[in-house]
Amino acid sequence: MSATSQTITLPGPLPLDGGGELARVEVAFETYGELNADRSNAILLCHALTGDQYVASAHPITGKPGWWERMVGPGKPIDTDRFHVICANVIGSCMGSTGPASAAPDGSPYGMRFPVITIRDMVRAHVGLLDALGIDRLHAVVGGSMGGMQALSLAANWPERTARVLVIASTSRHSAQNIAFHELGRQAIMADPRWKQGNYYGGEAPDNGLAVARMAAHITYLSEEALTGKFGRNLQDRDAKSFGFDADFQVESYLRYQGSGFTRRFDANSYLYITRAMDYFDLAEEHGGRLADAFAGADARFCLVSFDSDWLYPTSESRHVVHALNAAGAAVSFVELSAPHGHDSFLLDVPALDRVIGGFLG
Repeated sequence: MSATSQTITLPGPLPLDGGGELARVEVAFETYGELNADRSNAILLCHALTGDQYVASAHPITGKPGWWERMVGPGKPIDTDRFHVICANVIGSCMGSTGPASAAPDGSPYGMRFPVITIRDMVRAHVGLLDALGIDRLHAVVGGSMGGMQALSLAANWPERTARVLVIASTSRHSAQNIAFHELGRQAIMADPRWKQGNYYGGEAPDNGLAVARMAAHITYLSEEALTGKFGRNLQDRDAKSFGFDADFQVESYLRYQGSGFTRRFDANSYLYITRAMDYFDLAEEHGGRLADAFAGADARFCLVSFDSDWLYPTSESRHVVHALNAAGAAVSFVELSAPHGHDSFLLDVPALDRVIGGFLG
């Protein structure tokens, strides 16, 4: 399956929730499948915190398959023989869309001069992209985790722009525990002496701090069942313990691998900004404190999916959104799926999820 990679510059400044604006915004995106004559078959896929636009094509840095290649393609649940699929890198990220590593108006990288952004700001840039592509109304917006936050934000703030909203393993606001884990990661980055208040571009990046942040976050993506089943208390060398600080246990080695690999493809400042945007997200607070009011103008069909082993965004979070949608009179379906993988279940082989997605989009 071929993918088309593009970058567009939005025609004007992008207003931000914080009160300022970004003077020049580039949005990097990929498309799959053909847009039909009346432009009614477009699906916007919204990626998670550390995702990007390479949803079903090889990543240009790591060479690994796209993050949802099992879901997107000809004959797959998100069928590119039927749908025109768009996946854009969020602003604040580091794979082509404007972010902290981008050049500011003075020609130097923004670094920590980049303005604070929100989930709604990310979606505002997505809407600008849709305008540039001449797509007035989506067949569907689909997202898991942070992508689900974007899908909910689009439905709440631009209800006329989509006919269907599919939200997987997500939430309408972060809990104190979610915020605490993110702050642990941010502090690890800022404690790295190579961070230099965010002014590390052109020199050594704070890879040690970013790797620790990734390790801490990755624990929240998995379930205890998954970690125990895969690693247990198994040692790297089953015959000996080092009794030191090397990676004695297999789970330690796995986390270190996840951390070191992540630094090859992600920017530390982007991690700071995007995690902060997720922590600020509170859809009810944006609409006067009552979540149902966020969906008062929505005429889309909604589908929410949770996983019974996800303790990062447990089923109770999805039910909270479903109750609000019911109160607003929206058409909504909800399913909790059984899977052992934890939060990452939406990215892994869960055949029941394939059936839900294919059925809802069809």
